[in-house]
This record gives sequence, C-alpha cells and structure tokens, in this order.
Amino acid sequence: MHSVEPRPDAGRDVRLTAGPPETVLPPLAPDVAAALADATSAPPEQRRARASAVASAHPSVIDAWALLAEITADPVESYAYARVGYHRGLDQLRANGWRGSGWVRWAEPGNRGFLRSLDALRAAAARIGETEEATRCEHFLHQLDPDWERRDER
Repeated sequence: MHSVEPRPDAGRDVRLTAGPPETVLPPLAPDVAAALADATSAPPEQRRARASAVASAHPSVIDAWALLAEITADPVESYAYARVGYHRGLDQLRANGWRGSGWVRWAEPGNRGFLRSLDALRAAAARIGETEEATRCEHFLHQLDPDWERRDER
C-alpha cells in the first residue's frame, strides 16, 4: 500500500478574491481616539478648540481634520479642513498599499477618518458652489465603498 504524506499547506484556507483589493488603514492609537471622543462630546462652544488641539498635536490624524470639517460652520473653512484630511488620507492609503483603486470600506474603523474627510469635502464643495467637485467626491465615495450611504450633513 502506498502512503501519502500530507502537504505542508494542507488545512490552510484558500483565499479567492472577487473584486478589487481592499485597503484598511490602522486604527487610531487609544490616546488619540480618547482625545477625539472628548472633543466630539464636549459642549458645542468647546468642540472646535478641542478638535483643533488634537489636529495640532497629531497633524497626521485624518479623523481630527474630518471632525474639524464637520463642526466648522464656515463652508470655506470646512472645505479647507476636509481637503487637508482628504490629502493626508490619500498619503496614508498609499503608504498602506492602495494603488489608486480598490475598496476602502466604512466597516473598517481605521478607514472612517478618510471617508469622513471625503464626505465633508463633498458637502463643503456643494455649499460653496463647486458642484463638479461635489459630484466627483460622491462618485469616489461609492467607488471606495459600494455600500456607502451619504452620512447626515454635519
């Protein structure tokens, strides 16, 4: 009788891909997440200062820029904050393997700062009359996450 040795990869999952690759940004450091939660839950008159303090202390944290864009009443300031978050997010996506296409889903907490920045850019662009940019941002959001649904206007 002839015996068969098990293959070294026996029992491992086979991963077949269907669709574009997915990029996942790392989650926020716990201390930064806590500072942002504190800024978000602060009384309205303190939110902007607290969010600004987080962005100043951690300028690469996309979520801080997204929060500033969402809570700032002035549409031009909101646009500027959102654009900073968007561009910092693109840099971080590329550093994490994104090559200009593929999914960046809301379901992954690390991706939310980028998607919030892009959505805030969409909303601010619409508010200042940049309808073509608002449309491009909306389209990009759906390309990145096919399950994207517009978030509440913040």
